[in-house]
Amino acid sequence: MTLPRFYPIFESADWLERMLPLGVKLVQLRVKDRSDAETRAQIRRARELCRDHGAILVVNDHWRIAIEEGCDWLHLGQEDLDDADLDAIRAAGLKLGVSTHDEAELERALALSPDYVALGPVWPTILKKMKWHQQGVAKLTEWKARIGTIPLIAIGGLNIDRAPEAFAAGADVVSVVTDITLNPDPEGRVRDWLRVTA
Repeated sequence: MTLPRFYPIFESADWLERMLPLGVKLVQLRVKDRSDAETRAQIRRARELCRDHGAILVVNDHWRIAIEEGCDWLHLGQEDLDDADLDAIRAAGLKLGVSTHDEAELERALALSPDYVALGPVWPTILKKMKWHQQGVAKLTEWKARIGTIPLIAIGGLNIDRAPEAFAAGADVVSVVTDITLNPDPEGRVRDWLRVTA
């Protein structure tokens, strides 16, 4: 499977409304700390926006709502895997991406026949506190050799200058959050990303 090489992650459908018209074709909605009703409304709106723009929506974590709302893709972290009904997810036809950080997590992910594997943080990240320090680009090369044709997503500390290094090391896709959301010109930054990942 070939995925678009640029994969931004946003916390609300408002961001998708701004960025999808620029040409983003793969996007994750990571809704945190909202009520079920708010979360469902965000996912439903994001799903419609992505359909309107011919983009792939990946729903982070909320697998029940993703199934109920007829979404196509789901991303699960390792903790999320503990509580997710993987049989129900597969029965609903959802494609699955999984976060990995170490050997045991990669083995667990590969046992699920994922549709992509994410490795991070490749570089230090300010997004969230993690027990893993930067993984480094050499680990991208190692992971890619292990997973073969499964798409490999590089995440964590990515910026425009680091993207070529991630691709050269074996990443198929680069994923970013704060490099866009904290940028004074998020739209301009997304245009730059689309250029370097074209």
